[in-house]
Amino acid sequence: MRDAEIHAVLRLVKRECRKWEEPIVGAVAKESQDPFQILIACVLSLRTKDQTTAAASQRLFALARDPTAMLKLPLHRLEQAIYPVGFYRNKAKHIRLISQKLLSEFHGRVPDTIEDLLTLKGVGRKTANLVVTVGFQKSGICVDVHVHRICNRWGYIRTKNPEQTEQVLRQKLPRRYWITFNDWLVPFGQNLCKPVSPYCSLCPVQRFCQRVGVRTSR
Repeated sequence: MRDAEIHAVLRLVKRECRKWEEPIVGAVAKESQDPFQILIACVLSLRTKDQTTAAASQRLFALARDPTAMLKLPLHRLEQAIYPVGFYRNKAKHIRLISQKLLSEFHGRVPDTIEDLLTLKGVGRKTANLVVTVGFQKSGICVDVHVHRICNRWGYIRTKNPEQTEQVLRQKLPRRYWITFNDWLVPFGQNLCKPVSPYCSLCPVQRFCQRVGVRTSR
């Protein structure tokens, strides 16, 4: 893929995404517009399917919607609320530690910078970028496995891991796409550009794609 083709590709990807459900964090953002709930939903979503995350988030936020209320929940009750998200016991502990730090160091508010977010337990660059973009509508590039895989499969970039992908995209991806890039590529990767045997015959951007690493397709 030539760099200039990214505009045409993303127009097609955006149109295709209208068929599918919005990623869970974006849905939470639209419903609550609350950075704390967006942050917690991000933590819950790690290595967990969106349907499971959505149900767990709903149960948890019915009990507590802010750091003070979250700390009042006994740990076992928090674990029960978020089960069966992946690593639910660790995530329950992280949520309590996050809530404590928000109250002690950030006046109970979620910080709006990647650097500050990275000081919170269980928050990596993917989550920090997602909170900044979805929760605060500030520039950031959230790179998960789908974004990393698809950008390399297209031949738009050549990187070895999501961390490298984020840094390269910050250099070459037009800034107007930063906030929505993850929102588009995640459902695209979940439904069409799958890790194994992607649906290349149905893909609207196949004429731009170099299909790097694709051995079998449908």
